[in-house]
Amino acid sequence: MDLIVFRYLHSWVGKYLWMDSFVIFKAEYLGWWVLGGLGVFLIASAYFRKDIKKASRMVIIALSAGILSRFVFTEAIRFFYNRPRPFEVLNDIYQLVVHSGGGSFPSGHAAFFFALAAGVFIFYRWWGVLFFAFAVSISAGRVIVGIHWPSDILAGAIIGIASAYLVYYIFSIYQKKTGQG
Repeated sequence: MDLIVFRYLHSWVGKYLWMDSFVIFKAEYLGWWVLGGLGVFLIASAYFRKDIKKASRMVIIALSAGILSRFVFTEAIRFFYNRPRPFEVLNDIYQLVVHSGGGSFPSGHAAFFFALAAGVFIFYRWWGVLFFAFAVSISAGRVIVGIHWPSDILAGAIIGIASAYLVYYIFSIYQKKTGQG
């Protein structure tokens, strides 16, 4: 099933220059825009005197979950399981993005951006849905350009979302114990 979905998504590569450029943007650069959007969200909350405390907690939890999922959980799994990337095992891959081999499972990008999205969603549902759409777009782009399998993305998404709820739970316990909640 992994190969079938990968082949379908990757079949769009190399047909139109504008589409390749768009997919490269999603896979490589959209994430920076999403991080910038998180910063703008915090600044706008302060500027418009919205609930800055809630927005600050959201940013702290989202970023903490992203870092935990990407640099702890994902790397721990990769230490024990070094899955090759699609361009390493398939001969007919038109690779749009240069990437080193190995360490495909789970996707670090998916883990990080789904953790961010879940962290936002916990506090602001509508904005969280938008961040989830960005996470899906970034992750799909990583499959389309040939550097991840769909199951890498699915595992990264699960790790990211679980990390956000874990971090939120830990922060909630901490706030109750210190009387901040």
